[in-house]
Amino acid sequence: MYRTRGPAALQSVGEVEFANGMAAMAASGAFGDIGVCAGIVGSVDLRLGDAAKDVLLAHIQAGGGRYRGIRAKGVVYDEDPEILGPNFGGTPHLMLDAKFREGFRHLEPLGLSYDAWQLEYQLGELIDLARAFPDTQIIVNHVGGPFGLGRYSGRTEQRFAHWRENISALARCPNVAMKLGGLGMPTCALPSSFAPGPPSSIDLARDWRPYIETCIEAFGADRCMFESNFPVDAATASYPVIWNAFKRIVGSASRTEKAALFSETARRIYRID
Repeated sequence: MYRTRGPAALQSVGEVEFANGMAAMAASGAFGDIGVCAGIVGSVDLRLGDAAKDVLLAHIQAGGGRYRGIRAKGVVYDEDPEILGPNFGGTPHLMLDAKFREGFRHLEPLGLSYDAWQLEYQLGELIDLARAFPDTQIIVNHVGGPFGLGRYSGRTEQRFAHWRENISALARCPNVAMKLGGLGMPTCALPSSFAPGPPSSIDLARDWRPYIETCIEAFGADRCMFESNFPVDAATASYPVIWNAFKRIVGSASRTEKAALFSETARRIYRID
């Protein structure tokens, strides 16, 4: 839903206008009692530097009071172009780039958060970013992006240990929260994604538990929130099966912890009424 006319930097405003239109339709009550798009996260190219501020302001205006933050373009990167394919087109070490940070510094003054999607081997750069901007709310997507394709295949235990160290370091940054999900993406290379038949919630819980429990132990339930990552995770399982897997993993958690993981953390971080 990007605009096809006007300045290239402002074409992404069309996506926010569309999402806010869906929110307005839901708020009418004509389609039931559900708050679709009650909080909107847009996509802004922070490589614009200080010029990104004008784009952020346009997004805020288009969001009609529902705009909450961004997920930046061009961050996900691997030096082997065959691993990720042509659709990502990321820039190496973008989170360390001065121009990127010039744009990033406008988020907190505008009351915006940053949804961080990068791959596991880029987490060191995210840690550096979180420490450099301690007042900016950062939400790590997909438990930090475990990755097991290409030269990373067959190294699950080694990569898990490295991932866990970085998760612990991120958790020591009070401005960082964690989204629990995204593990159904085949890029994670977990066994359930390549099963001969549709995996059950028991299968998913077995594969996903080490990652999700590590994050909850590091961040605490009040800084973790479950995410469906749907429809992308449909490559592995259906929507109900994914949520049933989450329920299995935290079945022994307290009522307060479950409330945080399934609703309250997201409600607070994204300021959803």
